[in-house]
Amino acid sequence: MRPVSLTVLVLSLALTAALVSAQAATPLEFETGAGRLTIHPIGHGSLYFAFNDVTIHVDPYSRAGDYSVLPKADQIWITHDHGDHLDLRAIEAISTPETAIIADGVSAGKIDRPNVIALANGETIELGGVRLEAVPAYNLVRERSPGQKFHPEGMYNGYIATFGDFRVYIAGDTECFPEMKAFGPIDVAFIPINLPFTMSPEEAVGCIKVIAPKIVVPYHQGNSDPNVVADGLAGSGIEVIVLPLP
Repeated sequence: MRPVSLTVLVLSLALTAALVSAQAATPLEFETGAGRLTIHPIGHGSLYFAFNDVTIHVDPYSRAGDYSVLPKADQIWITHDHGDHLDLRAIEAISTPETAIIADGVSAGKIDRPNVIALANGETIELGGVRLEAVPAYNLVRERSPGQKFHPEGMYNGYIATFGDFRVYIAGDTECFPEMKAFGPIDVAFIPINLPFTMSPEEAVGCIKVIAPKIVVPYHQGNSDPNVVADGLAGSGIEVIVLPLP
């Protein structure tokens, strides 16, 4: 995929000349080759996108925000079936009969709604002017119990979404895995930093350098400090948007 050249508009953010962002993070606005993209971080691992007239929610979670007042979803993307990512009450609050739900195979089997599409690692779908690719999301080291990773390889999804010529990586719950080297150019990456389920902020710094996005947003923070990521990437040329601590 060819590199993109964009004028990036980030609302309510004060990005410093050193490329390390100040606090505040809602919303993020970008001009793509196919229209304006607005990304709303809701909290925890939850986001929603507004792209032209399409609204897309990612991992809606009732404890992250009040979904009764958020826009209805044209699409919902679910990364995996853990309760803070697959929240049926939040899904119900933002769904209409036409809402398309794209999910990993495990989650798809747990959602009793129309228009549920299971997407496995490596599969893609184009819907509403967006190309969505399911990519791996898994633990290399961290385990729930001996021999049982929190997120086993091949079971769950991250997503790379292409909006025109603008590519967004939503990592879901994962550690840094070798396949990331082949992702190609990423404009914005959402990378988890909470322990013990994903990776530490220090590990995330190395992971982000492998992916080399133009902008990174440490999310799914738990008790971790995203400023550690900002400090670790100082001078790297990667802009870091620091979300407010929970």
